[in-house]
Amino acid sequence: MTAILAIANIVKNTLGPCGLDKMMVDDIGDITITNDGATILRQLDVEHPAAKVIVQLSQLQDKEVGDGTTSVVIIASELLKRANQLIQNKLHPTSIMSGYKTACREACSYIRNNLSMRVSDLGKDCLVNCAKTSMSSKVIGAENDFYSKMVVEAIQFVKNGDKYPVKAINIVKNHGGNT
Repeated sequence: MTAILAIANIVKNTLGPCGLDKMMVDDIGDITITNDGATILRQLDVEHPAAKVIVQLSQLQDKEVGDGTTSVVIIASELLKRANQLIQNKLHPTSIMSGYKTACREACSYIRNNLSMRVSDLGKDCLVNCAKTSMSSKVIGAENDFYSKMVVEAIQFVKNGDKYPVKAINIVKNHGGNT
C-alpha cells in the first residue's frame, strides 16, 4: 500500500485547473517540467511490483484514451486503500471485489436513470458543448471547437429517425503522449 500511495501522491497535486508542475531531472541531467501524469509516471524508475501495476494502468489509460492518467492512478489507489482498510477489518477479498462490482453496477444504473437525457431533448449548441467537454484534453487541445462541431454534425448526419447508429461512424484512435 505504501508504494501505491507514494505513486498517487507524486501525481495527485498535478490534477485539476490549478494543478502544480513537477520538475524532474533524469540520469543524464536533462530537466523536464510538466504537470502531465503520464509524463511524470513514464520518467519514474519504479521497482515495487504493486506500484508497477499502477504505472502500467496509467500507461494503458494513456494509450487507450490519451488522457486521464492522473485520475486513473488516484482512483485506483484510493480504491486499493479502502480495500486494505476492509481487509484489516477481517473482510474477505472476494467480498470486497463483489462489493466493488455491485457499486459499479449501481453507479452505472444511477447515471443511466438520473443523470442522462435523451439526445433529442438537447439542442445543437448543447450537443456541441457536450462534445467540447468530452474532448477538452491534451489530445485535441485548442482545436476542440472545430472537432466538437464536426462530431455533432457527423452523428446527426447518420441519424436514422430517433436512433443514432454510432457504429456507422468510424472512430480513429489517436495514441496519447506529448504533442
